[in-house]
Amino acid sequence: MDQQAAIIGAHTFFRHLPGAYLERLANAAQHISVPSGQRLFEEGGTARNFWLIDAGQVALDARVPGDGSVIIELLGRGDIVGLSWLQPPYQFRFGAVTTQPMQAFEFDAAAVRAACDDDPALGYALICRFQAITARRLQVTRTRLLQARMAMAC
Repeated sequence: MDQQAAIIGAHTFFRHLPGAYLERLANAAQHISVPSGQRLFEEGGTARNFWLIDAGQVALDARVPGDGSVIIELLGRGDIVGLSWLQPPYQFRFGAVTTQPMQAFEFDAAAVRAACDDDPALGYALICRFQAITARRLQVTRTRLLQARMAMAC
């Protein structure tokens, strides 16, 4: 296994994936550095990539009429940014901006989708992992909405 595949495989998100899967994912990735304040993507933009944060922080945000961008969640080391690459029409549903300098593995979404098409077992393993992230983020959003509602009632 090459060095990049080993590093990716050490992250919690990809831990316990077979070496062959990690090699395929590593072939679709590059390690990047992004300065603080850099927008990774805009809500509605085409989801061509996703990122595994190695260091730094990213704010997920949403446009709210009359309020501008509102931060939905802060993500850091070991988190995945950009889930919209999984499902057509492959458009981001939120925006993302770095709030600290970030180092990450940036994955080419089309290459990962092609690898999943070639090996459905890899696709299933990734879908299970990404579904868990989606469920957790929905729960976080639900909790924030309930807290906001309770604060407005007081």
